[in-house]
This record gives sequence, C-alpha cells and structure tokens, in this order.
Amino acid sequence: MYNFALIGAAGYIAPRHLKAIKDTGNNLMVAYDKFDSVGRLDSFFPDCSFYTENEQFDRFCSKQMRTDNPLHWVSICTPNYTHDAFIRYGLRLGCNVICEKPLVLNPYNIDNLLELEQETGHQAYNILQLRLHDSIVALKKKVDAGPTDKIYDVDLTYITSRGKWYYSSWKGDVHKSGGVATNIGVHFYDMLQWVFGAVKKNIVHVMSFDRVAGYLELEKARVRYFLSINADCLPENAIEGEKRTYRTLSIDGEEFEFSQGFTELHTLSYQKILAGEGFRIAEARPCIEMVTTIRNSTPIGLKGDYHPLARLPLAPHPFGWDEKK
Repeated sequence: MYNFALIGAAGYIAPRHLKAIKDTGNNLMVAYDKFDSVGRLDSFFPDCSFYTENEQFDRFCSKQMRTDNPLHWVSICTPNYTHDAFIRYGLRLGCNVICEKPLVLNPYNIDNLLELEQETGHQAYNILQLRLHDSIVALKKKVDAGPTDKIYDVDLTYITSRGKWYYSSWKGDVHKSGGVATNIGVHFYDMLQWVFGAVKKNIVHVMSFDRVAGYLELEKARVRYFLSINADCLPENAIEGEKRTYRTLSIDGEEFEFSQGFTELHTLSYQKILAGEGFRIAEARPCIEMVTTIRNSTPIGLKGDYHPLARLPLAPHPFGWDEKK
C-alpha cells in the first residue's frame, strides 16, 4: 500500500482521484487546498490530514518523509497554471507524481521537468485517460492495421456549456487555463495524434473566449474541429439532462461512438501508473505543442476546409471585451 498526498482536494476533478486512490487499495495521508469545501474526503479517507495553508502542508509532508512511514506519491488536480510548480514540489519532496491534464501550459516546461526527473530520480506521470478508453483503443488498432496510405476525414465537435462563473474563475483567464483549446480540448488533441499520428499542419479558423475551430492535418487524418463552452452553440437535439453537453466524432462520415465508458478511466489510469505502465510526461509533449500552437495562432477566418459550426456568429464577452476575465 502506498501513501498519497493530494493537492487540489476541493477541485472539480478531485473526486475521481480520491476514488482511484481508494479503489487501488492505497492510503490518502494528507490533502491540501486553499479552499476548505472538502467534505468529500469523509466519503473516501476520513482520517486524512487536511491543510488550507501551503506552509502547513509542506511542513507535514517534510516531517512525514523523515519517518518510517513516508509519502510515496503526490497527486495534482489544481488549476492548470500551477501544475508545473506542484510537479516540481512533488519530485523534490522525494515522491513520484501523478498530474491531471493538461500536464503544463508550454512545451519548455516539459523539458525542465524531464531534467528534474533525472536530478531527483523520481518520475512524473500524466492522466491521459482517453488512451485507455476501449473504443479508442480499438480505433487505434484498426488505424494501425489499415492501409499505410489511408487518410481519414475526421470531424470533432465538443460543446460543454459553462455559465458566467467560468469567466470569473481562473478558467476564463487564458494565461492561467490556456484557453478553451487547452482547458477542455487537450485530451481530445492527445487522442487524435495518438490514433492518427503526428501533426503536419495546424490551422486556426476561429478563436474566441468561448470557442475555437480549426483544421489539423495529421499523418493519417484530416481533422476539422469545433470546441466551445457556449450553450448557444448546441444543436437542438444535444441537451443531455441538465449537462447541456454535446460530443461527437465523425470518421469518414460515420459516427464514432465513445460517449460511454468514462467513469472508471481515472482508476484504470492509476492502476496502470502504479504497475509502471502509465504515461510519462514526455508523452504529453505532442498535445501540449498542439494547444500551444493553437493558443498563439492568428485565426485566418472562414477559409479553406473549416468545421461547419465555425460559421456560427461570435458572442460578446459576458463582461465586455476589454475585461481580462
């Protein structure tokens, strides 16, 4: 049994990490978050120590590392812009690290972390759960076994509605979240390049605070994509209960179904990582490079081969275009 520390216990994705730690038979010894709405710990690890001050958390961890019952792993599910610093903390503490996606915001951060892995002798892993989805694993096998010169035509549409709170939070700040492509799309970009190969061309048609649409030319696919957090972009038949989410992937004109099977992917990710089969941080480089290129691109407008939803009229920012959030 391994001892875990969890950084970001109050966050949206934290329950999946808590469940994964518990389901793999391990112990959460300590958790940290500057917010104290963490009653969820009672359902998983009621004896877990919890701190809202980084200094207190660090003191606990440092003292524990000098005992005969040290921490072994640090799990990170904090805001995107903090991942790099917390991965560094975990490695220097003397632990291996599991970090939620996106691993970091810039490719150069990966270079620095790889150096720190060598320096500390410990390892960092990234949650890239779509690579473990049964349907996507089967798709990759099909593509790999298919004709080497086959080029697939792919349309990706992902709309996950968010309210005005989003733009007041760190998620609405492109410098902290990386923008829509990074915050809600990085795992899709990772999946696409994992299945269809490396990027040959990366074009952005439309990019705003609430959406991004573009074209990717991969080794084995031509991909048109549209990602948005604006409910006004939803097709009429897309309402799923109160979630207001629409996710579809079309390959050569046929719908590829992968809407089910997501619930246990974090636990499976932990199982793979603890067995030494997880995705190391270097494997995140292609998707981080993709979203970094998108974030720094100048949209070309409705030219060339673009996603049909790119034609939707742009929405005004809820707080005005001059606001930073």
